[in-house]
Parts: sequence; C-alpha cells; structure tokens
Amino acid sequence: MKQLLALFFSLTAVAALADMTDEVEHRYADSDGVRIHYAATGKGPLVVMIHGFPDYWYSWRHQMKALQDRFRVAAIDQRGYNLSGQPQGVGSYAMPLLVGDVAAVIAAEGAEKAIVVGHDWGGAVAWNIAMTRPELVDLLIILNLPHPNGLARELMNNPAQQANSQYARDFQQPGAHKALTAEGLARWVADEDARSRYLKAFERSDFEAMLNYYKANYPRTDASGEGLAPASAPKVQMPVLMFHGLEDTALLPAALNGTWNWLERDLTLVTVPGAGHFVQQDAAELVSATMRSWLLQRRG
Repeated sequence: MKQLLALFFSLTAVAALADMTDEVEHRYADSDGVRIHYAATGKGPLVVMIHGFPDYWYSWRHQMKALQDRFRVAAIDQRGYNLSGQPQGVGSYAMPLLVGDVAAVIAAEGAEKAIVVGHDWGGAVAWNIAMTRPELVDLLIILNLPHPNGLARELMNNPAQQANSQYARDFQQPGAHKALTAEGLARWVADEDARSRYLKAFERSDFEAMLNYYKANYPRTDASGEGLAPASAPKVQMPVLMFHGLEDTALLPAALNGTWNWLERDLTLVTVPGAGHFVQQDAAELVSATMRSWLLQRRG
C-alpha cells in the first residue's frame, strides 16, 4: 500500500509536464579548461542528468519538473553540444574526459556526490563514473543503455545487434559528420515546440564532436568492449534503476541479460513496451513517476 501511495503522489506531481526553460538557472562548470553548461532547478540532494546522441539538456524537462520540489536537478549539455565547450579532436571525447565533465558539475554545485542519471551516451558516461569514481555516485539511474559488458557481448555475438549497430560503424568513418544537419538530427522529436528548440540547440552544436563520441569510445568489430567500460570493469557498488524502451532498434534488449552479474547492490529494471530509444520522452509520465518514487524511497 505504501508503494502504491508513493506512485500515486508521484503521478500527481508529474501530471502537468510543463516547459522548463523559464524555470531553470543556466550555469557553467570548468572541466580542465572545457566549459560545461548545465540547467539547474530545485533544492535538495543533487541529481545530475546526462543526455545522449543527438540531444541536449532539454531532454530531461519532464523529469526535472517531477523532481524539482525535492531534489536539486542539474541537466548537462555534454561537451560538443549546445552551450557547452566544443574542443577539437577525437581524443577530446575519450571516456575519462566525459567522466571528468560530470565530476566538474558535481563540484560546481558544491556537492560531494550526486544521484547520476544517464541516457544513451549519457548512460555510458554514467556507468563509467559509477565504476571509476564510485565516491561521486550516490545512486545510479540508466535509460536505454545496457551495461557496457552486456552491450559488448551482444556486439561480439548477436548478429541482430551487429546489424543494428551499423549506424555507429558509419559514424566512425572519416567525414561522416558532413552528412548531418540540424533538421535531420531533430527528426526524432515528436513535439513540434520542442523540435524548434532542438533545431536551435543543434545549430549551436558541433556535428563532428557528436560523432567523436563514437570514434573515441564505441567498440569496433575486433574489440571486446574497450572504450565503453574500463579494463576489468569493477562491479557497480550502488543501487541501480534502469529503464529500457523495448522499441529501441539501436540497442536491443538482449544486452540487458546478466546485468545483475556486474552489480553489487539491488537492480530495479523497468522495461517499457511501446517506447523507443528516447524512453524519457516516449513514456515521460511513467519514467518520471517511477524515478521519483524510487528516489523518494531511498532519499525522501
């Protein structure tokens, strides 16, 4: 009954999914000379949200609205995107530097650690900060990015995942960014008002930088996961909440199998039929309410 009541009040809190642009502070953190922009709102335990490709901080507007009354939420523009710095070169997008960007935001907020939330490439960064800098992570929430070990296994052994990852192989080719446009990158955004915002954000972004994430970190066909996870990746030490939209064609759900083998604490896995890769928008109310309920049970 207690859990049902918590979910009811969570759903009530997210019933109005309003535009967050007028409710956030725009702040910057310095990550070893690279300026990292983030949008922040609310007070309480720090929640840091990390978007993926192709996206920016606004992806989290529904979840920010749902959490701001009990948490301090900071949604990052990853380097290369929107208002963050756009350093040149593939090496500038190596995973340790992306982890450092999250650490810089936590420090800029004056916190010792944070609840870390990540989607897609943001999910890869979130897994990695949990594994390599566990002292910075209180709780971990992952959306549509299987544990790197699971994804590496599927890339090595699952023909369907290999075929569906061809886009990533294409992104690793020289000059691939020249085929990208802001309009094309924003095509996935269903909400028309949101799409106009995405177009402006992508026009401010660096397309080559976006693909440098793939060039620097995505396993190649002869790799066994290097880049997506540190060598001999340690088990994740904190509780984990995972969401996975089952209509995701880029990251197939088979990679979720065995996730518990790489965790020391409890795993809550929420699979969402009918939702695709951008589950935080496709199933915004479900994701927001579940996230809020899960967090309040642990840090309420």
